[in-house]
Amino acid sequence: MIQLTENAAKEIRKIKGEEGLGDDVPIRIGIKGGGCSGFTYTFDFDGKKGKFDLEFESEGMKILVDKKSHLYIEGTVVDWSNSLMDRGLKFSNPSAKGSCGCGTSFIYEPKNQGKTLPLFEFKL
Repeated sequence: MIQLTENAAKEIRKIKGEEGLGDDVPIRIGIKGGGCSGFTYTFDFDGKKGKFDLEFESEGMKILVDKKSHLYIEGTVVDWSNSLMDRGLKFSNPSAKGSCGCGTSFIYEPKNQGKTLPLFEFKL
């Protein structure tokens, strides 16, 4: 599940209004490889639910997340910061081992923390 804080939902609704989008247009949250820590969060407005999308609702807003991204961001809470130095969306991800200074990229920590996962396996 992905959740929005009340403050994030308020700001997202404001942006939707500025963009001329109706409140019925879902937001899409995901990840992509990159950033200084390995993965970067993505955020967009998307009216189409795809075959591999999960749908959540938080603060009266529909949230779409593709299943692959959900593996990395399950349980994330999205907030909004109005700080002069740090204005924008903030992601609180329980699976993030660490993040960069700007908070837009993160290092993923699998749920079985502390165990080394093999990248590949050889059989003789």
